[in-house]
Amino acid sequence: MTTATDAPFRVTLLGSGMPSPDPLRFGPATLIEAGSQKILVDAGRGATIRLSQLGIPIGSIDLMLLTHFHSDHVAGLPDIWLTGWLGGKFGGRTRPMRVLGPKGTLHLTHHLEEAFGADIAIRIADEGLPPDGARIDADEFERDGVIHDRDGLRVTCFEVDHGDRVKPAFGYRFDHAGKSAVLSGDTRYCENLVAHADGVDLLVHEVAMTSPASMAIERIRRVMEHHSTPADAARVFARCTPLLAVYNHLVLISDGVNATPSVQELIDATRQEYAGAFVVGEDLMAFCP
Repeated sequence: MTTATDAPFRVTLLGSGMPSPDPLRFGPATLIEAGSQKILVDAGRGATIRLSQLGIPIGSIDLMLLTHFHSDHVAGLPDIWLTGWLGGKFGGRTRPMRVLGPKGTLHLTHHLEEAFGADIAIRIADEGLPPDGARIDADEFERDGVIHDRDGLRVTCFEVDHGDRVKPAFGYRFDHAGKSAVLSGDTRYCENLVAHADGVDLLVHEVAMTSPASMAIERIRRVMEHHSTPADAARVFARCTPLLAVYNHLVLISDGVNATPSVQELIDATRQEYAGAFVVGEDLMAFCP
């Protein structure tokens, strides 16, 4: 791994949290910078704020990728889209925003355009903003494969297992300048993820943890059954042997009586199964494969 400063290939965690509001961990969103390209994977709560903290204009995002349609992963999409269109140094997009994701992406983006139609019309008439900047150029896919290949960056989508009823759900692999990074998306232990992340330089993986006592509660058990436990993730790490594994989208659950698992408990549980290099991600952490 190289340092994150001025690197040609960088992965930054804009949001490492879960649906519950948390000022320290915003909703799931990850920024990929490869050469001159900026790609955002998911748009959880607060993604625009994290981009602003980094000094990255929201309107400079070249491509938005979606992993699936749970609200905590797409709630910030209108904010990225419309704030990136506004005037000022934080916006300035004059071309349609490109969005690519699983089947259902066209439905989502079409209805967002309808829902914000009044705002768009007012701003075009009142502020003279360019109409093309308010459009969404969306496309979708249904199976594994290369979905973006431009200027030395290749992006491959692959299906993951976020539960029997949570479909579609995908992860992404990024290959650039001889280096590679994989984002697991939301998933249980998944052989397809292992196959696409084998030997990767950087593996960014979701994780969920709760106390044994909390597993007796049906609501919590149902959530846990849709995610990877530390043991599940450690098994993936051991199979894939990344140079570095990073925990992201931390789903640390309390039932209100038993304590929320701590980061140290998460580390300890992982170390029972995996001895390689890994870190627990936090918002604004950056990694260079």
